[in-house]
Amino acid sequence: MEDKTVYDILAADLFEVIECGCEEHKNDLEDLTKNLVHLCGWVRSNRDNGSVGFIDFNDGTSFRNIQIVYSSEQNEENTYLECKKMHRGAAIELVGRLVLTPENKQPFEIHVYDGKILADVADDYPLQKKFHTVEFLRSIAHLRVRSNLSSAIFKVRNSLSMAIHSFFQMNRFMYVHTPLITCNDAEGAGETFSVVTKDKDPAAFFGRPVVLTVTGQLHVEAFALAYRNVYTFGPTFRAEHSNTVRHASEFWMIEPEMSFADLNDNMNVIENCIRYCIGYVLDDCKDEMAFFNEHIDHDLIKRLEHVRDTNFKHITYTEAIKEIKKAIASGVKFDNPNIEWGDGLQSEHERYITEKVMKGPTFVTNYPKTMTAFYMRQNDDGKTVANCDLLVPYVGELVGGSQREERYDVLKARMEELGNLSGLEWYLELRKYGCPVHSGFGIGFDRFLMYLTGVNNIRDIQPFPRTSDPIKY
Repeated sequence: MEDKTVYDILAADLFEVIECGCEEHKNDLEDLTKNLVHLCGWVRSNRDNGSVGFIDFNDGTSFRNIQIVYSSEQNEENTYLECKKMHRGAAIELVGRLVLTPENKQPFEIHVYDGKILADVADDYPLQKKFHTVEFLRSIAHLRVRSNLSSAIFKVRNSLSMAIHSFFQMNRFMYVHTPLITCNDAEGAGETFSVVTKDKDPAAFFGRPVVLTVTGQLHVEAFALAYRNVYTFGPTFRAEHSNTVRHASEFWMIEPEMSFADLNDNMNVIENCIRYCIGYVLDDCKDEMAFFNEHIDHDLIKRLEHVRDTNFKHITYTEAIKEIKKAIASGVKFDNPNIEWGDGLQSEHERYITEKVMKGPTFVTNYPKTMTAFYMRQNDDGKTVANCDLLVPYVGELVGGSQREERYDVLKARMEELGNLSGLEWYLELRKYGCPVHSGFGIGFDRFLMYLTGVNNIRDIQPFPRTSDPIKY
């Protein structure tokens, strides 16, 4: 073959150049088709039909595979034999000619000029070209990222992370890293992980018992009182022995705080954030979302587009309780039918409100103060607080937020009533020094990802999940 320029290129860039159609990429495409491309990646499958073979190739940058074609007629014998030996899972290097195939399912293929195995794969490679259950994939968490399901999940996880940062950065929120080690559990739940050194004395290192954080909210509030709008996005920990599909011991939270913002301002930001992130992922991960829509939930994209394009509705907690009691009286069956004002809404109640009563994403506001965190602003009725939960169809609660209690005397009395003032004197003191009306919310990043993908078990959307089971990795 005559000397040609060899372009190092990634699969995602190839798909973009070929499918974009813009003038700049037309010139790039002309150069690529006249010359050779160089690719490095892994074999997903290799079908040898005798004189011609086809490799499904993936370099990790695109969900879609590239079809590699080799043949005994077009390749030298050593190249042809080397390609035949490229087993599923092997790392390979290829140089080949880009051939456009618009009449086929794939828009292009690569005809091999030269290729070699960079790192072969052992015969006991567990990922074969067949259906694997999620239970099996969890048992090989170090390899499951190479499966179609996990590949799609973690592409969307990356995209959603970018969407979060993009939304807050373009709205002039400052990103703050809050501590993972703290001396209080913030929520008052008591389900925390203690941090100790080898001598097992809980006070040996820090002079007092400390725990892994359950939220970055309290610390990031201090920054909101200097920078106005801030957010934290990082790992949090809860030591609950909850062996459910929604609970993990380590998970990520997005927690913005805004000064000069009341509950209504808070809900506006929540709505804009959720709609933006859904739109971002739908645009950025078309192949992955199509995969989820086909293999996980046939209504997924339709449901997400509905939330993206719908104005969120509002209902108070008191009104929601009335709607649920009315439904029970009319014959609607709930697993928990004995609900009264002051009780927490279960997932089935939340879904009924958003799917049957409001028929769309819905904010439930003004919950009883007896069932909410100490820092939420108390309403004038003396019974409720200025907070909200965002409910969405299919899953129920997705976001929780509130206007924070900015009144020193009211917050102090509430903290003394609950007995959690000790150790949080600094948090109370913030109210003495230029503390305006302020609000914030929290989004469970992993649960948001579950909602976007339709995957219903948190163990499948975390890279190496931490739950109350023996840790293998």
